[in-house]
Amino acid sequence: MSGSIADALFARAAAQPDAVAMHYPTGRDRAGRTRFASLSYAELAARVTHSARALAAHGIRDGHKACVMVPPGPDFFVLMFALFRAGAVPVLIDPGIDRRALRQCLAEAQPKSFIAIGLAHWARLVLGWARASVQQTIVVGRGYSWANLSLAELERQGAHLPEPDWQVSPEQLAAVLFTSGSTGVPKGVEYTHRMFAAQVALLQQSLHLPAGAVNLPTFPPFALFDPALGLTSVIPDMDPRRPGQVDPVRLLDTIARFNVQVMFGSPALLKRVAEHAQKHQIRIPGLQRILSAGAPVPPALVESALRMLPESAQVHTPYGATEALPVAVVEARELLGDARRRSESGEGICVGRPVLGNDVRVIQISDEAIADWRDDLTLAPGAIGEITVSGPSVTERYHARDAATKLAKIRMPDGQIRHRMGDLGFFAADGKLWYVGRKSQRVVGAGRTWYTECVEQIALSHKGVARAGLVGIGACGQQRPVLCVELSCEAPPWPELSQSLLSLLARFEASSGVRTLLPHPRLPVDIRHNAKIGRELLASWAGKRLKQ
Repeated sequence: MSGSIADALFARAAAQPDAVAMHYPTGRDRAGRTRFASLSYAELAARVTHSARALAAHGIRDGHKACVMVPPGPDFFVLMFALFRAGAVPVLIDPGIDRRALRQCLAEAQPKSFIAIGLAHWARLVLGWARASVQQTIVVGRGYSWANLSLAELERQGAHLPEPDWQVSPEQLAAVLFTSGSTGVPKGVEYTHRMFAAQVALLQQSLHLPAGAVNLPTFPPFALFDPALGLTSVIPDMDPRRPGQVDPVRLLDTIARFNVQVMFGSPALLKRVAEHAQKHQIRIPGLQRILSAGAPVPPALVESALRMLPESAQVHTPYGATEALPVAVVEARELLGDARRRSESGEGICVGRPVLGNDVRVIQISDEAIADWRDDLTLAPGAIGEITVSGPSVTERYHARDAATKLAKIRMPDGQIRHRMGDLGFFAADGKLWYVGRKSQRVVGAGRTWYTECVEQIALSHKGVARAGLVGIGACGQQRPVLCVELSCEAPPWPELSQSLLSLLARFEASSGVRTLLPHPRLPVDIRHNAKIGRELLASWAGKRLKQ
């Protein structure tokens, strides 16, 4: 009997074998419209079974780490669930990260197998990725000459192999998922099968996803939850590394074609789709749930998204991180009205109430490690501090990063681990959690501190501002706050805009003292969601500009 997260797939296949597990793109017709094929739960389960048997026969089981670089689609699903089934440990790294960072991530993970498309195998050989650890290579699709085996061959072998007695413990390491690296080199987060199961339960409980619904997950790893949540996946025809550049026409056509009821997308993707829908007066009558995460969702985007949906639809913005998700959830309408006024007055962004089962505390700001929990660390409501969480889905350590683990984890008296989010915020009097920015990105001047979201939300209320990024120039404690501004299509000439914006910033305590503005052609963003501003890169750019 297995205790892996893959059990959810087989339970679903046994209960509804003919239900569609996924629709996936197979190319485009002469008119440019995407062609799709479908895979039932029975077919997916059979492919997973055959692959898991063959993986085990080749020694890829029971803690064996395998780096997976495969685009979203049936092969990705098959491999991930086959690895889970066999007790092996998939290692997932964003393919678009800097080559040096990718090399470091692989060196830390030390995968014994490398499972990827031909191009990634070529890059592995040329760039020397994981050369010291990889013993087995498996290619997906074309490029067999780059690897020892192919996925197709594994599936053929597995069809004739006996079923092993899988013994996977819920406490066994299930995966190493790397963070996006938006504030440094990505870190590998260790997940057990128990944590994955708890994450599924928290998502279902907090988001109320309708069983049997059709889901469009534009962030591929989120699709892996669909079998456990009872959803059918529609894999979109898009580059998952560039959600901010998605083709809204193609995405909306897919939503209509499959009567999609649930969609997961970053704020950058949601903004692109909502702007197109508003421009062409498009409404999406069947879409009942939008989940948007990866960065704060501004109130103006919430309003734009709601205009394209039926009145009964909901837009949820789960708050969390790779290390702990979900931590809190808010329904988009709660971000309007008074919450919007407070955001635009410099209080930050409301991220909702903690999910039932999580214990969320705001503690004193410190850049030092905290080994053991003390009750006197907790701040009173209204006080800004670091957001921390303990709960069933909270991960306990980073892979091969002991120093990072010490900085991010606090041991509770009962032995549980409390994760330090690295985010700053506060609890309002009504019990809702507010986010004011990353701890590492706060601007500490002489005698006061500025918080990124507090200043940026004020700036974003100006119609001439498309995006804004606050950075600090100089040594901590003597930093000069500089606001970098990406202009909107409605922006007046820069001299006029800058004067108007400076007057706006001077009106609020949260942004008073910010007197340096720099226009920027396009603010840098993270590679995963194209939504988090790369403030470290922006600070370097601003520092050079100010020296000119």
